[in-house]
Amino acid sequence: MKEAIDLIHLSMNNKKLDDEALVKWTDWKWQIKNSIRTIEPIEDILGITFSEEKRQTLKRTLDAFPMAITPYYMSLIDPNDYENDPVFKQSFADMRELYKSEADMVDPLAEDQNSPVPGITHRYPDRVLFHVSNVCAMYCRHCTRKRKVGDKDSIPTRSNLIKGIEYIKDHPEIRDVLLSGGDALMLPDKHLAFLLDELAKIDHVEVVRLGTRTPVVLPFRITNELVQTLGKYDNLWINTHFNHPKELTPEVKTAIQKLTKSGIPVGNQSVLLAEVNDCPQIMKKLVQKLVSFRVRPYYLYQCDLSEGLEHFRTSVGKGIEIMESLRGHTSGFAVPTYVIDAPGGGGKIPVSPNYLISQSSNKVVLRNYEGVITTYKEPDRYENNSCDLDCNNCHLQLTEGKLGKLSNQEVVGIKKLLADYDETITLKPGV
Repeated sequence: MKEAIDLIHLSMNNKKLDDEALVKWTDWKWQIKNSIRTIEPIEDILGITFSEEKRQTLKRTLDAFPMAITPYYMSLIDPNDYENDPVFKQSFADMRELYKSEADMVDPLAEDQNSPVPGITHRYPDRVLFHVSNVCAMYCRHCTRKRKVGDKDSIPTRSNLIKGIEYIKDHPEIRDVLLSGGDALMLPDKHLAFLLDELAKIDHVEVVRLGTRTPVVLPFRITNELVQTLGKYDNLWINTHFNHPKELTPEVKTAIQKLTKSGIPVGNQSVLLAEVNDCPQIMKKLVQKLVSFRVRPYYLYQCDLSEGLEHFRTSVGKGIEIMESLRGHTSGFAVPTYVIDAPGGGGKIPVSPNYLISQSSNKVVLRNYEGVITTYKEPDRYENNSCDLDCNNCHLQLTEGKLGKLSNQEVVGIKKLLADYDETITLKPGV
């Protein structure tokens, strides 16, 4: 550990590493092996000493929620203002994690409840989450899956992974598979290739997404060998998880460029975190820097109701304020969708400022980001296409070919109420 601490200090002080040290520092396996998992090395690195009372409380926190910080990510912390540092807040244990509010849940998104077979969460009609790993390069303190991540007893077995693949094979409605965890890129290259190969054999799987935070906390994991492996799959997308512009370092840019230059699209999912990025200026800087790295901001999540996250949660109003500061104030493709992942497994619900002020039978009244109010005239002669789901006799052309008579059972929710071919007038969701 002393060697790792010495290299962290050199990196913190922007000192050039010699060749031997640089080889170690940029080896992702060395980084994992030397991850910081206890309190004492933090004190040595930051030059601080916690009181005995605080040390004991922190140890109780780690007993409940383990800690792992890569030397690289640790080196981004400002030792002169570590208590306010966004990297420190996301990675180091906080005594407030032991507080559980009345709203906190073990599994707030009901992923286990919506799991037909081990490792699969099938919440949406055409896509599934495939839980392929419980290991992360770093354990984020705001993780929604604190119940699983780092738990060696719930690491997916090969037999469970095969069951997940079989489930996907048996359900032709699944066109999109998200490999997540934990972190999918913490799997060995060969293991990852096995999963991607198996999914590639399934004709109805059109898209594979891979969720990872390694480009943020361990950019050296994006090796040439890994990129060569991932580049073989032309339907692969990668979503990563940057929360603060401080995380977008030159090392990260190098890792991202390897992915994008190989043709892999990269998106980003941020979480709105109190005392980390709950600031319009910080979020604007983050999304602008992301797109300069060719990373598309995808979602901004309201922090989930997982146990121990109360101190990270902001008001929804703060999220709306941030969205007001982005739409119209920066490029449209740099603006993420702000969502609340509904407690109880309701899925992602988009939340945004109100731009539609009012409407009549022939006009809508809108406002823009500056507060300018305008109207849009509805067409006088628009004839609605009434749909009876008989695609064979529809004059609209589908490039995929004739679909035949589709089943009325394929529509749910509000879409069902709006459908011309369904007589439902009231929704009564099951309790």
